[in-house]
Amino acid sequence: MVAWSEANAKIEALQTVESLKQYLEGKKVYSFDLLSGFSCPFAHDCLSKAVEDSEGKRTIKDGPNTKFRCFSASQEVQYNGVYNRRKNNFDSLRDLEISEIVKEIVAAMPKNVGVCRIHVAGDFFNEKYFLAWLTIAKMFPQKLFYAYTKSLKYWVNNRALVDSLPNFILTASYGGRDDAMIAEHGLRASTVVFSVADAESLGLTIDHDDSHAADPELQDQDFALLIHGIQPKNTEASKALQLLRKNKVKHSYSRKGAA
Repeated sequence: MVAWSEANAKIEALQTVESLKQYLEGKKVYSFDLLSGFSCPFAHDCLSKAVEDSEGKRTIKDGPNTKFRCFSASQEVQYNGVYNRRKNNFDSLRDLEISEIVKEIVAAMPKNVGVCRIHVAGDFFNEKYFLAWLTIAKMFPQKLFYAYTKSLKYWVNNRALVDSLPNFILTASYGGRDDAMIAEHGLRASTVVFSVADAESLGLTIDHDDSHAADPELQDQDFALLIHGIQPKNTEASKALQLLRKNKVKHSYSRKGAA
């Protein structure tokens, strides 16, 4: 059976977003996650995987073009429960038909879900799985579903259906293999930046807590995300993190609030 996850420190902040209160009165924020990298067919700049050897030891394997390491893949190396839950979700759904995927996810859905981030970890690994989530959003109009994705062709192929669902909010994530589709099809997008100055130079607001990504009133506005997580030593990403820490710029999402 698949499993949902309660909100992490980052998306807990959605409780305070005014436009989301209609979904969260007496409800909570949850996520539904998959194994990072393995479920991300169009990842490029952030491709990372938690790879397990024959003895059950996990290490990070970055892709050949990785510019910054996936935060959620690092979690999967560190925490057995996180890795096992995400792997089970992916393994349980990857070969199913749309109706079967819907049945599995809905059966496991907590009764008090108000807002769901589809994938703190993972992405839409095929079109059937993407369509399953559209079906679920249509089944539960009183709940809000939102996601970042690099699986842009599934969005474009089903644009009319996506646009018909006010409770299904997507953000295209720059750094994938199909980035050209973002401008071509006018998709709302997020960009990972290494500094506040980078965001300012692009004319983008930084979303620190998903309040921009999830807000239906902002779904036509692009935004930036600051680099975070555990980055490989001596890379541009790790140097940027060091500078953010030195300057005490908020870039992480712990419950302590600051980096």
